Amino acid sequence: MRHGKKFNKLGRQKPHREAMLSNMASSLILHKRINTTVSKAKALRVYVEPLITKSKSDTTHSRRVVFSYLRDKDAVAELFRDVAPKIADRPGGYTRIIKTGQRLGDRAEMCMMELVDFNDMMLGGKEAKKAKTTRRAGKKKPVAGSKEASETTTEEGTSTEAKAAAPKKKAAPKKKTDKGEE
Repeated sequence: MRHGKKFNKLGRQKPHREAMLSNMASSLILHKRINTTVSKAKALRVYVEPLITKSKSDTTHSRRVVFSYLRDKDAVAELFRDVAPKIADRPGGYTRIIKTGQRLGDRAEMCMMELVDFNDMMLGGKEAKKAKTTRRAGKKKPVAGSKEASETTTEEGTSTEAKAAAPKKKAAPKKKTDKGEE
């Protein structure tokens, strides 16, 4: 029975559990998404959501309190700089746990935990369209013999075709001097 059991100890002693949750919280804040077991994700949610709420007020005291939990300057800076402005109007529920099946080795129930406001696919694609990347290299360069190549000019005003036709100067060979011969 689980009478009076406040939280999952995750089979670890207190210092190990606190260090693990601190590292997982830092990874979640920095990468916006992590893969872990469901029980660790539920324990992490209880650990990280009060820190995200604390980041809504950007004061020195709140930064120090959050740093005492995370112990990572980069994660604290990311939390207050990028995460807090996005979740400023959200009253809670900053994380989402999506179950992904069972782990191959021990059949542990796995999940993906992410920050809610940072998933572009769930937001309806508004931000996904802005940050759309293509595999193409961009504007194609004209072929050397085509009409476009003769019309393009460089910074100096000469055409690229004229530059290609101009003879290249050869560097003068180095003079060989022997010590006995001058």
